[in-house]
Amino acid sequence: NSGKTYDAMQALKDADTGVYLAPLRLLALEGYEKLLEVGVRAILLTGEEEIFDEEAGHVSSTIEMADFQTEVDVAVIDEIQMIADRDRGWAWANALIGIPARTVYLTGSLDAVDAIKALCTWLGETLEVKYFHRKARQEVLTSAIPLDKITPGTALIAFSRGDVLKYRQKLSAKYKISVIYGNLSPEVRREEAKRFREGQSELIIATDAIAMGLNLPIKTLLFTKDSKFDGENRRILTPSEVQQIAGRAGRYGMEEVGYIGAITKDVLSRIAVLVKEPLEPIKPPFKVMANMDHIRLVASILQTDNLTQIFTFFAKHMEFDGPFEASSFEGMADVALVIDRYPLSLEEKFAFSTAPVSTGSPYIMAQFELYVKNFAQTKKVYYPPIKQLPSYADTQERLLEVEDYIKEITLYLWLSYRFADAFPDAAMARHSRTQLNDFIERSLAKGAFMKKCRVCAKPLPLDYEFSICQSCFIQQRKVLRQAEGFRPVPKKRKS
Repeated sequence: NSGKTYDAMQALKDADTGVYLAPLRLLALEGYEKLLEVGVRAILLTGEEEIFDEEAGHVSSTIEMADFQTEVDVAVIDEIQMIADRDRGWAWANALIGIPARTVYLTGSLDAVDAIKALCTWLGETLEVKYFHRKARQEVLTSAIPLDKITPGTALIAFSRGDVLKYRQKLSAKYKISVIYGNLSPEVRREEAKRFREGQSELIIATDAIAMGLNLPIKTLLFTKDSKFDGENRRILTPSEVQQIAGRAGRYGMEEVGYIGAITKDVLSRIAVLVKEPLEPIKPPFKVMANMDHIRLVASILQTDNLTQIFTFFAKHMEFDGPFEASSFEGMADVALVIDRYPLSLEEKFAFSTAPVSTGSPYIMAQFELYVKNFAQTKKVYYPPIKQLPSYADTQERLLEVEDYIKEITLYLWLSYRFADAFPDAAMARHSRTQLNDFIERSLAKGAFMKKCRVCAKPLPLDYEFSICQSCFIQQRKVLRQAEGFRPVPKKRKS
């Protein structure tokens, strides 16, 4: 909204050779398309796909796919404040330190400035800081806007998939609605954003997945909560999170003034403070991810190819010259345990360990283990055709099931990119992904999701907090108490 990324991309387009490193596959695709639009031949490179052009001098890539071997004139590293991210920050640190470009453009928020200055001083590199100012004015509302007073052009921000679908259900009788949440594929997110941008929908209901990479004509942005579950704890939003999300309101050239508010008085009072609070500077140390050379070194020290032991040793004992520390590998621990069950080479194990596995999904973990097992036994892994689906999802559970199918395709394509001979069905997987994305689009457009008890399938209220009904919960508690040796309390007899 300030023009910083525009300026960086102009420098990239004018260079003979260059690379754009994006935080999301969606942004890598947009970067690729922008280069093509101005006649710059380019390659698209993400974890699961490649569009190759032998004559191209430019690459648009997700940041984890950065090429550290090919020298270029200009590199653009987008959203550099992500260097502080608990899980993915290592990719930005690696890119900043190692990308072989004559000039590197870093775009990001003010909280990253001090950290980048310190890193460039440590690297002995010259740094020029250029400050940009927001082009569209913003105002914080003085009173809350309840759900029954929402007007078209509003974005409603929730912080879970369940809440997004709940609000969608409540408001769908009155408005045409787009939804965006992290579990949706980039293709569906893009289509939902397009519908809102072109006026086919009047409201957009989203998680904080809206905060990066989407330029939308949002007039009013309303928070439904001032807290979120971050994977470990439920906590109050940080000023950085609030300001990143709030920045979607009033996009330059779309809505000249953006209004920021909330649906309740309590949430508004907190948001009004956080949106104006100075950002706390990002501080070192920064995470560093092991590469294959590190893995071989630790394996030789320990005399083992057990990936779990290697990761544990690396996280505890590796020391670095500079303001860095080893990544904790917490997100890879469950994956490594699966991989260590099968006879693979050290290189194969490490490749599988970096795959995009959603460890919170039992289905994805089961499919991942099946892929590893088949690869170890036969070196051939075929993509299973999708089963017959109805015309649209009538329950949240069915929708989630199909979202998991798409994650499985992402995993399969990622592995096929690295083991092309072993995962030969990439074309079929892409075709299935298109079908499943269409199914989700139809389902979101229909929006008639029922919520059912996952045990007895009894219908539940949309705002019901739990996944099983009260009767099933009581029955499960009785079974558990009996299994643990508790005796039921005898009923009192009437005299």
